[in-house]
Amino acid sequence: MPIALVFAWAFELTPEGLKRTEEVDPAESITHRTGRKIDFTIIGVLLAVIGGLVYQRYRPPLVAGESEKSIAVLPFENRSEEKANAYFADGIQDEILARLSKIADLKVISRTSTQHYKSMPENLRDIGSQLGVAYILEGSVQKSGDTVRVNVQLIKAASDSHLWSDTFDRKLTDIFSVETEVAKAIADQLRVNLTGREEQTIAARPTDNPEAYDAYLRGLAFTLKAATTPATTLGAQKYLRQAVRLDPKFALSWALLSYVDAISYVSFNLQPTVALRKETREAAETALSLQPNLGEAVLAKGYYHYACLKEYDTAVRYFEQARQFLPNSSRIPESLAYVARRQGQWNRSESYFNEAERLDPRNVNLLTQHAISYIELRRFSEALRKLDQVLDITPDDVDTLALIAAVAQAEGDLTRAAALLAPLHPAAGESPALETQAYQAILERRPAQIIPRLKEILARPDPALGYQNGELRFWLGWAQGVAGEHAAAQESWRQARSELESFFKEQPENYLLIGDLALTNMALGDNAAALKLIERAMAAIPIEKDAIAGPAPIEVLARVAAGMGDSDRAIIVLQKLLSIPYDGVLASGVPLTPALLRLDPMFDPLRNDPRFEKLAASLAPGDVKK
Repeated sequence: MPIALVFAWAFELTPEGLKRTEEVDPAESITHRTGRKIDFTIIGVLLAVIGGLVYQRYRPPLVAGESEKSIAVLPFENRSEEKANAYFADGIQDEILARLSKIADLKVISRTSTQHYKSMPENLRDIGSQLGVAYILEGSVQKSGDTVRVNVQLIKAASDSHLWSDTFDRKLTDIFSVETEVAKAIADQLRVNLTGREEQTIAARPTDNPEAYDAYLRGLAFTLKAATTPATTLGAQKYLRQAVRLDPKFALSWALLSYVDAISYVSFNLQPTVALRKETREAAETALSLQPNLGEAVLAKGYYHYACLKEYDTAVRYFEQARQFLPNSSRIPESLAYVARRQGQWNRSESYFNEAERLDPRNVNLLTQHAISYIELRRFSEALRKLDQVLDITPDDVDTLALIAAVAQAEGDLTRAAALLAPLHPAAGESPALETQAYQAILERRPAQIIPRLKEILARPDPALGYQNGELRFWLGWAQGVAGEHAAAQESWRQARSELESFFKEQPENYLLIGDLALTNMALGDNAAALKLIERAMAAIPIEKDAIAGPAPIEVLARVAAGMGDSDRAIIVLQKLLSIPYDGVLASGVPLTPALLRLDPMFDPLRNDPRFEKLAASLAPGDVKK
């Protein structure tokens, strides 16, 4: 979108919002005829409710019926002498769970909700209640050389009674038979209906190469870690690539490699390069060509279209197709929630998030993303409730606490934000938390406290962070500028520009990188270069194709226009930005609010303009509904 069209966008684009209802003509009212019917209806409903409450209070225990066909698979205990074999126990657990999750007649809770529990805990009744399941599968794995012993036991959560248990001793070459036998035994114990296709699916051998399978399990273990970082992603890629080199027909490993790549591309966990996008596509297409009915391959192809191409309708078709093969996968509704959010379909996105959480109620990433949706909508109280759920599962999580602090900043409560941020010591790789701390110091106009920390980190830059080192150097320059250290700020910004430009060629569509470059050029006084970069960012992420990220370059434009002294352009854009939901460009991604306009030094050039004062004095636009 050229900047010349931003004004048209500002006046024509409207967010999804409330629709006016039609008033009923009093002459057409029939209340005088329906009053007695309503009286009798209300009495009937009340009697039904009372009867339902009595039944719920005194009903007999459930028998093994539809509501009892539900299970969670807890982390398997690693009983191998070599603790390095923990990856193998994790992998066996996940593969058993994966087979169970392909049975449509059985509700299976995703691993991301169970991974925070210990192996063989004592409070199974509480865990069953928390996860909403009737049964729990526990297990242990002991690997020694080329032999494996797997112990499993199926437990009724409400009574802690053992329904079934078994021990399997196998060679590594025959490990798949254990996973299949366990899945079939559970289906039999819970009287689950298995279709012919499901029986074939859970009995399938993903590879005949034990070395390839071992590499796959090692890669899978990296994807199962609680926190996704560049290091865990690189570890997953390493072993998944090794698996497909050992067995080029290993469709499941190709699918997981593509999925890991796509997630990294869209989340900027790795640098979103052309090479990464190419591998995402090739891995997904290879998996599908090998096994067209492999649900994981269909899901991976959908994620490629969503994450790399922003072809949302195509992605949705793949996700819905994958649902046929993965009926219990929380990733399907989660993925559909992300697509709907990008399309600005907030009600639909909310519905998909709720569906995903029923299958994965303790997935901290899912809960966090749901909270981020509320933040983008500026429904901060609902966002905080979701983030409290995250803290119940992972107390003291740095990123979660920083996100809560960012919400406090957006509400203008710097005292609360400071209290949340003070105990945190984020590493360089935890850039959202680190930048939220930097933003706090800048909003307080006391940047001296963050400058030494940023210098310390940038003295030993982490190559894995890529362009984000340049982004941190921009923050250092901004803090120095607010502190009055203008010469130092100029030097930091020059270094930041050089570092950011070095990544520009291989990441031509990285709108965040381009936005960083635009702000850095503005800080250095090169407004023409800044405006040109903003146009490029708008072309890379058009607002028509991405409702949450598309406005980000527009926020950069508002900041650059304010810095240039172009108050007319800045205020027109700010007026529209305050009226729509989106993902902000700074720190933790909170959108602009009136409170941030009042506090942010970048908007100081506008403070004498009555139009800006009116915007900054308005209420937080939390009435932008779903």
